[in-house]
Amino acid sequence: MIPLIVDLETEWRGGQNQAFLLLKGLYERGHAAELVTPHGSSLSHRAKKEGIYVHSVSRGAFRLSAAAKIRALLADGRIELVHVNEAHGLTAAWLALPNRNPPLVVSRRVGFPLKRGWLARARYRRADAILANSQWVAEQAEASGAPKEKLRVVYEGVEIPNLPTDAIRAAARKKWSLNEKDIALGCVGALEPDKGHEWVIRALAELGTEFPNCKLLIAGEGKYREELAALAKQLKCEDRLIFAGFVRGIAAVYEAIDIFVFPSLFEGLGTSLLSAMSYGVPSITFFGCALGEIVEDGASGMQVEAKNAGAIAEAVKRILRDRGLAKKLGEAGRARIEEKFSAEKMVENTLAVYEELIGRG
Repeated sequence: MIPLIVDLETEWRGGQNQAFLLLKGLYERGHAAELVTPHGSSLSHRAKKEGIYVHSVSRGAFRLSAAAKIRALLADGRIELVHVNEAHGLTAAWLALPNRNPPLVVSRRVGFPLKRGWLARARYRRADAILANSQWVAEQAEASGAPKEKLRVVYEGVEIPNLPTDAIRAAARKKWSLNEKDIALGCVGALEPDKGHEWVIRALAELGTEFPNCKLLIAGEGKYREELAALAKQLKCEDRLIFAGFVRGIAAVYEAIDIFVFPSLFEGLGTSLLSAMSYGVPSITFFGCALGEIVEDGASGMQVEAKNAGAIAEAVKRILRDRGLAKKLGEAGRARIEEKFSAEKMVENTLAVYEELIGRG
């Protein structure tokens, strides 16, 4: 099978990581998948290093450039299916595929309603399958007009790592200047208001009385950083806050921390939460969106009320006071990811949709 994956984002975020894992998984299964992406994109660099065939397109008027590239690649009939990974790619594929051949697959990762415009609706009508990354995202898409018969839920996945040895953990903690007595909370995500970092910083301030050695490691970058730093200074906990910025070797974050907090207020799924749980790190998140599809509250993680710093702080205290609970949550969380949210399962479930559509054609 030769599917063509289209992703026109230039930055590296959760969606691009999923495209990368999908491409690797397809290659490992003997499918010669190819990628269309902007020249110099983060996904392009990583895919080329893995030996994946990349078709680069210009960043200027990139949707038109990508549409022309897709149309040219389809000319010889070699490509059996087109899978677009984000909205710009969908526009390009819609322009390039005037008829029903080959099948078109669209990934949907956000809970926002579909736009009401004619163009937005026409693009989704052209799709043969819409892959929602959670049941919640599928429900939001259907409620706003996506054809129910085209929706499939394919959970995103992460690679299951080996658990870090004591030596690896010590090296990771040294990287972030954490000593043996420090308690490290971790939070990974772009520094944007809807990612909820504010509430973890407020919880950090509340934890200072009982756990003065509790620190917060935030991995990610964005325009919201200055506001978060100002908040920490206002709450007098800036000396216990570590801004790591964009981290390429993100494993060093999960290997170093004791508890992961994922305070996102609007999330289609949350791959950093999946990653933390895969490392066996006891994790805390808010109720709402698709987060309950990942965490079974009290069993494989803990969920608390959104925008409630006190609830986060109390959940952290429960875990720190009870080593048995911490161990249980970590082990059950990792098992949950292995069972339902591994990259292997994501690839297999995506491939099943491909085979269904190609077989139908």
